[in-house]
Amino acid sequence: MTDKTDDQRGASDIFAELLRSQSAIAQAMTAKLLPSLPTSLPDAADAAKWLGAMGKLQSALTQFAGDQADKAVDATRSPKFANPSDWLMTLGAWYRQMPIGDEATQKRLLESGLDLAQTVLGQFGIGPRAAEPGEDGPEMPRKDRRFADPRWRATPLHALIHQSYLLLSEELLAMADRLEDIDPLRKEQLRFATRVLVDSLSPANFPLTNPVALDRARETQGDSLAKGVEHVLADIQRGQLTHTDPEAFRLGVNIAATPGKVVHETPLYQVIQYTPATATVLATPLVIFPPWINRFYILDLNPKKSFIRWAVEQGISVFVVSWKSADASLAQTTWDDYIRSQIEVIDLVRERLKVPSVHTIGYCVAGTTLAATLAVLARRGEGGKVKSATFFTAQVDFEEPGDLKLFIDDAHMETIRRLSPEGYLDGRYMAATFNMLRDQDLIWDYVVKNYLLGEDYPAFDLLHWNGDVTNLPIRWHQDYLRDLYRDNLLVVPDRLSADGTPIDLRRIEAPAYIQAGREDHIAPPMSVWKFMRYLKGPATFVLAGSGHIAGVVNPPSSGKYQYWINEGSAETLDDFVAGATEHPGSWWPHWLAWLRSQDPAQVKAAGKRKPGGRGDPVIEDAPGRYVMAR
Repeated sequence: MTDKTDDQRGASDIFAELLRSQSAIAQAMTAKLLPSLPTSLPDAADAAKWLGAMGKLQSALTQFAGDQADKAVDATRSPKFANPSDWLMTLGAWYRQMPIGDEATQKRLLESGLDLAQTVLGQFGIGPRAAEPGEDGPEMPRKDRRFADPRWRATPLHALIHQSYLLLSEELLAMADRLEDIDPLRKEQLRFATRVLVDSLSPANFPLTNPVALDRARETQGDSLAKGVEHVLADIQRGQLTHTDPEAFRLGVNIAATPGKVVHETPLYQVIQYTPATATVLATPLVIFPPWINRFYILDLNPKKSFIRWAVEQGISVFVVSWKSADASLAQTTWDDYIRSQIEVIDLVRERLKVPSVHTIGYCVAGTTLAATLAVLARRGEGGKVKSATFFTAQVDFEEPGDLKLFIDDAHMETIRRLSPEGYLDGRYMAATFNMLRDQDLIWDYVVKNYLLGEDYPAFDLLHWNGDVTNLPIRWHQDYLRDLYRDNLLVVPDRLSADGTPIDLRRIEAPAYIQAGREDHIAPPMSVWKFMRYLKGPATFVLAGSGHIAGVVNPPSSGKYQYWINEGSAETLDDFVAGATEHPGSWWPHWLAWLRSQDPAQVKAAGKRKPGGRGDPVIEDAPGRYVMAR
């Protein structure tokens, strides 16, 4: 047998010392903890409450088992989805490429762990670094909002658990950062996968290591545990995490409730025209193209947050496209179909109101497609059909596309294809992807609140919308990821085409208003800014505070955030910011002034400006059937 290396002997010695230290620590902790343990059985009333909670839990489990058995039988008859564990397998492939650490790393981890244990326990008067705690209790060397509750520092056990976790998290993330000789995209994927891993392993996420959850269980005599399990089982049934009370909102009643009519529909979309709220309106109407990866009513939440209602109240004739959530009938839908649809809607509104042109808005992916639509119209000599174009957080140059670049490699695209056996991607997979990009805020905070603490769901319209997922045609989705996100072909003149017409963004002459969110991780501002490089016509750029959603849905009445305008010339986003003027509050009024400057003419809100009047057959009331289809 060969001799141990110095590093191996060092690691063994430290490990032995750590074991001896932990043995002494355990004895000291036992002496401190024993006096706090209960010495009597619960009384009859408390026992009854615990039994009642356990009864609720058993009932929920029994009902769930029955439902799952029925689903299993149905699944054998007509399987609908590929195995969701494919996502986990992809993450696992990333992890396997990252070295766990050499002997020197393991030695350093042991040394750091021992040092941390002595420091933390010393705050409780235990071990060689014993000290009296301060007025605010034990002081922890590492802080994190997940462990802000004082109960994480109330006992040596929970203090050591969460501090050790934070140390290990730092080391794993640093290990991913230190990787060399690896493709930059692969390194970003590994960093992301490592963050997902360490976030998922937080002791806050498990009931037996979360002192707040343990206290809540004692305080409620087990009822919080029963409610938490009910929430878990309900989410398993739904196939997605619940963020808000599912019964709190009804479409057309207290959300997506701006009055209007569906005036046209095809198998892919409905067109909603909103009832005017003013005696006169701008002569040029506004057509809004929301993204089809979400429901359109992100722009029509409650009346105080609704961009659509606000625009109507400013005297604008507003039309909105409500895209149909994909099913097997839309399996062959492609990029061409969405561009063709945008052109159809522009022509429909022009003909309906007898106007030569329309204002347009494209949000996110619909903004990307609107840019292609404008290029197609320009190539055909029909660019005059669009008076102006506004883009909410939309990208055309995908050189720096944001966090979604992590999901565009061949392995991921193959996984998505296999998850779509009927020709469409279930929207729950896309929602899970977006949630993972902000997993602490959108996953683990809710795991703790909903499952561990058994809290009631809040009534929050934005989170309700976030969970109201839509399915995507897989052919379109794959083409979009490959041609735009991965290969960045939209900015290459005539490299892509739609409806038989080559696309060259440099032909777009319509005045453009381009909005970006300063903290947007889906469409980063530096990526949105690049849109300015390709337009032939005049362009106004606005940088709004906050991100992809709150940066857009920011009504003037809220008094939140700010926006930046630069009236001079700027070659880069940094130049823009350096010379920009900050304005408090919403950018909506600035946009409105810009829109009116394009064509200030007004007309009476009469005839077909009021949908559903005499001689104007309509299909149904807003928000229509398509947004309600699941």
